[in-house]
Amino acid sequence: MAAKPLAVPRTRWLVLSIFFLSSSINYLDRQELATLAPLLRAEFHLSNLDYGWILTAVSVTYAAAAPFAGLLIDRIGLNRGISLAIGLWSLAGITTGFTRGLGGLVACRAWLGLAEAGGIPAAGKAMYEYLAPEERALGNGLNQAAVFLGAMLAPPVATLLAVRFEWRAAFVVTGIAGLLWIPLWNLVAHRAPPSRPSLIEPLSHSLGILQDRQMWGFIVANALSMVTYSLWSNWTTLYLVEVNRLTFVQAAYFAWLPPLAAMLGGFAGGWLSFRWAKQGMEPVAARTRVCLACAIAGVAAIAIPFAPNALWASAGISLSILAVSAFSVNLYTMPLDIYAGARAAFAISLLVSAYGAMQAVVSPALGALIDRFGYAPACSIASVTSLAAYGALRLSSRHPALIRTRP
Repeated sequence: MAAKPLAVPRTRWLVLSIFFLSSSINYLDRQELATLAPLLRAEFHLSNLDYGWILTAVSVTYAAAAPFAGLLIDRIGLNRGISLAIGLWSLAGITTGFTRGLGGLVACRAWLGLAEAGGIPAAGKAMYEYLAPEERALGNGLNQAAVFLGAMLAPPVATLLAVRFEWRAAFVVTGIAGLLWIPLWNLVAHRAPPSRPSLIEPLSHSLGILQDRQMWGFIVANALSMVTYSLWSNWTTLYLVEVNRLTFVQAAYFAWLPPLAAMLGGFAGGWLSFRWAKQGMEPVAARTRVCLACAIAGVAAIAIPFAPNALWASAGISLSILAVSAFSVNLYTMPLDIYAGARAAFAISLLVSAYGAMQAVVSPALGALIDRFGYAPACSIASVTSLAAYGALRLSSRHPALIRTRP
């Protein structure tokens, strides 16, 4: 059966803009920990290695839950899936504000990771259902912009609430914001349903993509490229405090710059592959070309330890995360190009799981590395991970004639 024509563009993008707001709330919740890390480290007497293990608690549940979240969303539908996910992660955020010890903090972050595993797969499914193929990377870029808008807001919002009240208030306020989003989305989605709803396919068909070499190329590439993302998403404030000798409040004046750069990078990466696809280039080829350019730009991270002050350090970090953000937008769009809409959430969830598994392993390793040698080795690693990820994409790619696509 031929796909129904897509809804009026203005309506589609308006509906998705409401959906993308959930991504902003998601990352506002997630990045509060990174922003408030100096305060939590002081209260709970944490080393960098201890902080790395807290990140691992989030990452393990995030990685383990993501494939199941993707399969669940593909079966119960976008609206019920995202409502369940954001309800659970909002409650996890609120509960974090009431923790009284390291154990409670670890448990709440593990709960957060479990629930947030559904966020990115749901976004992928929303873009499949509401957007035409050539628009999906642009949509992913806008979603990435929304993600980093939340990350960019985390330093000023969390700092303001922590200074005015205490750090616990930041987690409670953003958790309440997530709960308020649920009825807003369901109202909008009910009035403007997608014109390309995904069909439910047998579970065996969804699991079949695990036998595809190219899917494993996407998984490996995501795990490698997101090392840089994990580094700067979780350690920027600590870098500014420990290396540039800023206070917690002073660091907040610079900590919002890398998320802003990542937001711009996500949009630019999506727009560039959209433009090349509109000019006639095959979509996966357009996205792969953007990934190569971003991998080359990411090498500049090796110079960050030589920055003379906090402003230059922030600029170097911003360039690094801008490049990986543009890379990520295109990487997360490729499975939507290749696999059917009924498997969209599951395909994206495998990338999410790869990111969580990587962060679970890398976070304590980075913490130990930084404790012993400082940030220079971590920056050197970040400078080459996207190049390695591009290599994984190229080695696993199939001839364009063999790429299975569906409308």
